[in-house]
Amino acid sequence: MILDAVLARALSLGEAARGTTSPNPPVGAVVVDSDGRIVGEGHTQPPGGPHAEIMALADAGPRARGATAVVTLEPCNHQGRTGPCTQALLSAGIARVIYLTPDPNPKAAGGAAWLRQRGVDVRYHDVEVAALRPWLTSVRLGRPHVTLKVAQTLDGFSAAADGTSQWITGPEARHHVHADRARRDAIVVGTGTALADNPSLTARDVGATRQPRRVVVGTRDITGVASNLVRLGFEQYPSIDEALAALQADGAVDVLVEGGPTLAGAFLRAGKVDALRCYLAPLLLGEGRSIIGGGLAATLSEAVAWRRIAVGEVGEDLVLDFVRKGD
Repeated sequence: MILDAVLARALSLGEAARGTTSPNPPVGAVVVDSDGRIVGEGHTQPPGGPHAEIMALADAGPRARGATAVVTLEPCNHQGRTGPCTQALLSAGIARVIYLTPDPNPKAAGGAAWLRQRGVDVRYHDVEVAALRPWLTSVRLGRPHVTLKVAQTLDGFSAAADGTSQWITGPEARHHVHADRARRDAIVVGTGTALADNPSLTARDVGATRQPRRVVVGTRDITGVASNLVRLGFEQYPSIDEALAALQADGAVDVLVEGGPTLAGAFLRAGKVDALRCYLAPLLLGEGRSIIGGGLAATLSEAVAWRRIAVGEVGEDLVLDFVRKGD
């Protein structure tokens, strides 16, 4: 049985790696001795660096012999930029491996079977690992995982009837957005947002060690107006599909769409939104601008259903996370 503290630590280590590992998955690993004490821990390093198991084994040193390794993803069994983690676990003398997610990548899968064949006690413990969700989706769909972020009033408006929208949410929610940006591979807006808001699309005041790529979708020229994007650098693509294909080709896994209602509606109608992050402000307008441009369903039976996975408080606002029902 896995101690709750050990499981929580492995999950938190994987979460800490989010935003730094793409195109590799953010994995957490701990090494536990026979008394249930953590003697080594680590998470995936940036591309080209050691995987989580290697970091945890190095931390444990000789205490790894006869110990148990708890890993949020099945250990890889292939030679890439780094060697197979299966061989490292075997060489270190690990007696048992518990993994929380099977590896869906055919190039890396098979680690559990390989270790079992060599006498290691390998067990699968079925736990949903939130940090791996974008990577798993990307592997399954062959494109980056897309989260649509919206901020709205209680009655579902993103702006007042006169167009004012700053600020619907409070300062704590805005800080939360910047922390979220720091974990993403790219931020996507449309040309309308770029021209109207002159955004920077950076993660600010959160100690970010890297910045997401700034991506604009649309054909209008923004260089004469969007001075912040011109100064910081951006990529522009004429369509959603071309943007996602280019991002996938360059190793992006986790994309955040922050554009206005036109782009939000386009992504949703294209079926290219995998998760929703909704900031809900304690305001009522009665009328205003919708968070989504254009219709999505003519009747309730045609509506796309979502599954709530998290609810949090950020100052006076709420943040709600959803994934497509069935995913």
